[in-house]
Amino acid sequence: MATTSLGGNPVTTIGELPAVGSAAPAFDLVGSDFSSVTLTPGTRTVLNIFPSVDTGVCAASVKKFNELAAGLENTTVVNVSADLPFAQARFCGAEGIENVVAASAFRSSFGDDYGVRLVDGKFEGLFARSVVVVDADGTVVHSQLVPEIATEPDYDAAVAALS
Repeated sequence: MATTSLGGNPVTTIGELPAVGSAAPAFDLVGSDFSSVTLTPGTRTVLNIFPSVDTGVCAASVKKFNELAAGLENTTVVNVSADLPFAQARFCGAEGIENVVAASAFRSSFGDDYGVRLVDGKFEGLFARSVVVVDADGTVVHSQLVPEIATEPDYDAAVAALS
């Protein structure tokens, strides 16, 4: 279990993020068009993990990673939350989000496999704000559990891990 905070109050996750140097756990998420979203061998992947696209900080992280993704070669940015695909499609359409993939974990064990599902607090069942970067070989090269869910992740560290 790991600890982060929500509004200054400690909250706990189901486990730990995958360690740098370990193999990224496989996943099968649901895209905003209900297609399957998985790790793609040979492609670098940035997982932007958050509670809900309908909160200000989560929306800001999706927009920022959408902007960054435009300049990243051989890299897919996947925005992962427990939001339903309908909500993700609505948000991405309204905001012109086109450079990243929206992926729902609503029928997946992703939150447990990546150790990000919150097990207490008012967001229990949602995901702690985190970033995991996976290289083209499927190895985790960066992971960050953001210390306060209401703050944005370290975008610079995530992009630097791709170098």
